[in-house]
Amino acid sequence: MTLLHVHDYGGDGPQLVLLHGFSRSLADWDAAATLLTAGHRVLSVDLPGHGRSPDVSPWTMPTVVWHIADTLDAHAVPEAVLVGHSLGGMVAVEYARANPDRARAAVNLDGFWWGRGYPGADRVGEALLASSGAIAPPEYIEEKVVNDSARLGIPADRAEAAARAAARLLPGGKWQTLPERATALEIRDELHKLGALGVTTWLEGADCPLLLVQAGRRLPPAPGMEWFDDFSTRFAQEVSDELAALSRIRPTITVNRLDATHAMNLEAPEAVAALVADFVRELPQPS
Repeated sequence: MTLLHVHDYGGDGPQLVLLHGFSRSLADWDAAATLLTAGHRVLSVDLPGHGRSPDVSPWTMPTVVWHIADTLDAHAVPEAVLVGHSLGGMVAVEYARANPDRARAAVNLDGFWWGRGYPGADRVGEALLASSGAIAPPEYIEEKVVNDSARLGIPADRAEAAARAAARLLPGGKWQTLPERATALEIRDELHKLGALGVTTWLEGADCPLLLVQAGRRLPPAPGMEWFDDFSTRFAQEVSDELAALSRIRPTITVNRLDATHAMNLEAPEAVAALVADFVRELPQPS
């Protein structure tokens, strides 16, 4: 049994389990989780190969879901609403699909992907892998991550704490970004498998209540990646069209759009917490 790193924020009420995105950690949830404890018991989990959780190989969705279930058992969490951002949003849906008796619902915050043959997918994959397992100088956190976050209006102290939790400190003060490259390759392949299905087919069999949230604003383009704005805008519109159609024929699916970029749980924790709390409040009561 491999137990993952968990932070228990406490609180009373319906159980929430928070999952973070690729190359991030559970610290991304600190601000939103603190707000959610007013009406919920809140735990967050570092996904395998991220933060302070051990790595697993192969990194596949069934394996990750299994380790999350074991971890929640160890923390006496028999039933919960899974709330995930980005990669974590996709994991939340997969957990709900695999554990219908343990997931009251799932919330996916901008966690959608494309198949390997999608135009521009190779360039995005290369950019994702280039930053995985890289060795960065001691000033990496303050000079790059915090400055990049400032463009989104994320407070410097929040951005720095989250960045430190998401990387591994090495002797001499350097940083290693996570996950390591071998794990990142496996994650990319898993995402491509799910993305190739298309949103409508992917969500078949996930029958519990789902809240599917898209970012309402695009990330500002990074230098040298101006092409990504066109890519993400085109893909987001295709996902939006599919979600709108799904919400009309599947009453268990709720679709929303948040006035924030993809980094919504760091950028707009108050809005994220309110959205999640409202959704959970309207769920059918457990029998």
